[in-house]
Amino acid sequence: MMMTCRSLALLFTAATVIAAPEIAAAQPVAPREASASADAAARADASYRRGLRLYSDGKYVEAEAELQSAWELNPTFDVAYNLGNTKYQLKKHKEAAQYLSHALRHWPLMKAAAKLKTTAEQRLAESRAQVGALAVKAGAPGAEVLVDGKAVGKAPLEGEVFVEPGEHRVEARLEGYAPASQTVKVAKGGPAEVTLAMALAKSEAQETAPVANAAEGASASSAGAGAPAAGLAPGGPVEPASPPQPRSWVPVIALGAASAVGLGVGIGMTVASNAASDDAHKQSAAIIQGRGQCVKPESSWAGPCEQVRNDASRADTLGNVARVAFIASGAFAIAAATYVLWPKPKRSESAVALPMVHSDGAGIAVMGAW
Repeated sequence: MMMTCRSLALLFTAATVIAAPEIAAAQPVAPREASASADAAARADASYRRGLRLYSDGKYVEAEAELQSAWELNPTFDVAYNLGNTKYQLKKHKEAAQYLSHALRHWPLMKAAAKLKTTAEQRLAESRAQVGALAVKAGAPGAEVLVDGKAVGKAPLEGEVFVEPGEHRVEARLEGYAPASQTVKVAKGGPAEVTLAMALAKSEAQETAPVANAAEGASASSAGAGAPAAGLAPGGPVEPASPPQPRSWVPVIALGAASAVGLGVGIGMTVASNAASDDAHKQSAAIIQGRGQCVKPESSWAGPCEQVRNDASRADTLGNVARVAFIASGAFAIAAATYVLWPKPKRSESAVALPMVHSDGAGIAVMGAW
């Protein structure tokens, strides 16, 4: 996957292309899916920009439609933030909370966007106080979660599900498992936890297998003058073999997205670090050309020397952040590849590969039973 030109360019200009003080510039948290066509990307960008202009003009209903179209084509941080603000202006607090919480979960590590985070947090708190929040946990990864019959995502859900105060029915469905459901009542401004345990469904073949095996054993016993059937222990029950569990691709998708985010942050921090380093070198060169020095600078050079030190320190800090981001990106990518290539276990226990990032390096921890 790779970032589009629009995404990479706007990643570093969030503070300079804001149409209104409360509207964030485009800043995706992950690259577009490789299958997205260029035409879809262009339409998403056009809808996004029209939505910003309409929002600035106070035409919130029209802005909502444009931003909703942009979200369906390209669900990124910047679209979620602006769509959440628009829903907030229209008093649609449930939807506003959903989009603002998504934006905050994927908030970028950039100072240019930091001032907008306070607005997002404040409006999320105001919207959340008007609705209820469900924290849903389903027993089977990849299970489709429904609230009042409407699909809200697949387990594990990324965040809370916001609903109107009152009683709601939460369900989880996955092929090969028995459906699970629970009815929960949530108060205005209050959270509620929902845990849905899911058991493997029994097929008709599994249910009839013990009966067929028992009949065969009885026939063989009669033919052998009372001897037990070959291959069966006398009196031993016949248990059906458990069906193989399908491999879940949710960890691969999650680890791949995390790797892409780390790569994007690493690139951004590297560019910013190089810029700060260039500033320090230019300022230092100017001091030397002016026959100044910064070991024991004269009062006239104190300010420029302090700027050189600040730029150098900022370059080091950004460089360290970039290195950590690249290490994390690589660790997540290795974890995803390990999960895909690891032999599928024959037993019900599964192996789990988890990335481990330290200040001095990174690695993979594999846990499971063999």
